[in-house]
Amino acid sequence: MAALAATAAVPALDEEGKTIFDGSGPEGWVNNNTLEPIPSSAVQEEGLNPHGIGAYVVLYNRKVKDFVLDFDYKLSPGCNSGVFLRVGDPKDPVMTGLEVALDDTKGTGYHDPGAFYDLVRPDTNAQKPAGEWNHMTITARGPIVTVSINGTLVSRIDQSAFPEPGKRPDGSDHKFRDVAIADLVQEGYFGFQDHGSDVWFKDIRLKELGD
Repeated sequence: MAALAATAAVPALDEEGKTIFDGSGPEGWVNNNTLEPIPSSAVQEEGLNPHGIGAYVVLYNRKVKDFVLDFDYKLSPGCNSGVFLRVGDPKDPVMTGLEVALDDTKGTGYHDPGAFYDLVRPDTNAQKPAGEWNHMTITARGPIVTVSINGTLVSRIDQSAFPEPGKRPDGSDHKFRDVAIADLVQEGYFGFQDHGSDVWFKDIRLKELGD
C-alpha cells in the first residue's frame, strides 16, 4: 500500500476533525483499482464525482480505524452509489468492507439510502430527492457503525452480531456467503462508489477517534 501513503495530502486541522476534500483538488484520493491518484476531472463544480474515471471506488489514501466521517452528497436521478468503509483490500471492496447504500429510492429496504448494503435496513428514509444536497454522518467505533442522514439516525450495525457467513442475526440470508461480517477488519480504507451515475460529494471531513 506504499502508493497510497505516497499520495498523502496535508489536511486542515481543527477540533472538529480535518477537511479531507474542500473542492480545490483531488489530492489525497486514489483509484481503488490502480492505487494511483485520481484525475483532476473528478473534481467538478458540484464536488468530488467518482463517475467515469475508471475507478469502482474513489478511496481516501490511508487506513482509519474508529472515526466520524461527515459530508454532503447529491445524487443524479436514478443514481446507485455507496460509501465503502473499513476496506481491507482496495481491489476487492465489496468482500472486504462494509457499504452504506446511497440510492435514488424512497424505501427502507436492504439497498435503500442509509442501509448497510444487504445487511441492515434503515429505520427510515431521510434522504431528499435527487438533485438536492443531503448531509451524512457515519460514526465507527469498534464493531458498531451508525449512519445519520440529514440529522436523523437511520441505521446501526453491530458487526459482532454477524458471526456466520451469509447469515443475518435473524437467520435470513444475505449476499456475502463467503464472508463472516464479524471477521472483517475494523481498520481500513473508505471511499465513494461509481456505479454508473453521477454523484457528488463535498465538504468531506474526518475526525479520528481515540481508544
